[in-house]
Amino acid sequence: MTEQHQADAEDEPVCSAKGCTQRASWALLWNNPKLHTPERRKTWLACEAHRVSLSEFLGARGFLKETEPVPTA
Repeated sequence: MTEQHQADAEDEPVCSAKGCTQRASWALLWNNPKLHTPERRKTWLACEAHRVSLSEFLGARGFLKETEPVPTA
């Protein structure tokens, strides 16, 4: 792999699901209201396969605020 190709691969967003190495397609924006101010957003990234499960995990706790597509390069 060339240096440029390797750098491009390392810059691709990767899914936040444990053990997943797939490219992320979605940004799950969340906050924990017990710890964060209302306007603060933390981000988990999700591939297509993990979007629902990660969203449900955050949603069940009342943390999920928004879901946005990850821009492609």
